[in-house]
Amino acid sequence: MPHFSYRIAFTEDSSNPIKGSLELDESTAYGLRSGGSAYYRTGQILLEGGAGLELVLYHNASTSEFMYMRDGPINPNLLEIVGLAPEKIRPNQHLLLPGQLCLGSERSKLIRQAMHEIFEAPTLDPIIMDHCQQNLAVFPIAREGLKYQVAEAIFENYGCYCDEIVLDAHHVFDSSVPVYNRKVEMTIFKDKDLDRQQRENISVAFIADSIASGLVMKEVIARVKERFEHLQHVEVVAPLATIRGLCQIARSEYVGKTRIRVHVFETLLNALPPDYYYSAHFNIPELHIRPDLDQEYRAWWGRDSHGNLIADTACAGYGWSEVFYSPRKQIQMMNGQLEARHQMTIADIVQRNMEC
Repeated sequence: MPHFSYRIAFTEDSSNPIKGSLELDESTAYGLRSGGSAYYRTGQILLEGGAGLELVLYHNASTSEFMYMRDGPINPNLLEIVGLAPEKIRPNQHLLLPGQLCLGSERSKLIRQAMHEIFEAPTLDPIIMDHCQQNLAVFPIAREGLKYQVAEAIFENYGCYCDEIVLDAHHVFDSSVPVYNRKVEMTIFKDKDLDRQQRENISVAFIADSIASGLVMKEVIARVKERFEHLQHVEVVAPLATIRGLCQIARSEYVGKTRIRVHVFETLLNALPPDYYYSAHFNIPELHIRPDLDQEYRAWWGRDSHGNLIADTACAGYGWSEVFYSPRKQIQMMNGQLEARHQMTIADIVQRNMEC
């Protein structure tokens, strides 16, 4: 029996409602070669009239810092980008900061550590060890997926040399698409460099990108399956994923015909209206492997002047590439939403926590 069941009902598109459930099992510990333990938690999305979509959630020290809070000495350069003046910083001060403020190269370093430990989990052993290295290919979606370093994690843990095929998939405005008003345009890069034999050898695809609406990932999986006709397994590596987006994938026609599994950091996210690409933590303890870490995260964000809980709408991320590539733009985007929803900036919230 599943440990936790969460009822799903999305009815914004009245002609095509989504109903079903998210089923999550108890978490399981596994040992790390560096010492200590990490955890994984299996589950699935079950939709009415559709096949199930397999999920695995992961907790380790790096996924925790990515998704919740991290504690360390203050970096004045970071706080300058956030918008705090140097005179506001006390020497040798430590400060808790949320994962949203792990920016640029520091974020790339953190996600590399997280991926390395995720690929130590026994969940991935059968897929990788039961295939030859020429059967495996990694498909990072530009731009964010390139920073996930999935091929490097596979090499570090299994010694396999995988072909990497970079994909460009992005949204363009289309008012005919219900709810989202976007469609997907896509180009497959570099697969032209593979000969026919190489394409025919590929039976396992690791696709790297976060999942917000699910429209991009749904299209990518379909196109990759068309291009690589012997594909049997698709392992989606999505540090950030919304329940809504996973439902889009779960009701795709290829689910049930090809094994699709999605690997996610810590917890699934809540896509918030009116922009369903904007996503926050669910305030449901059972959706978190470590509910105590989410409570610490929620306490850090606190309330606005109207008593509203900021964590309920603080975007945990939906694939903002800027967080890796343009930290200052990331702060601008974060402030735009915080000011619209709470009349505060991220600097206001950081300052409030520094004074506690």
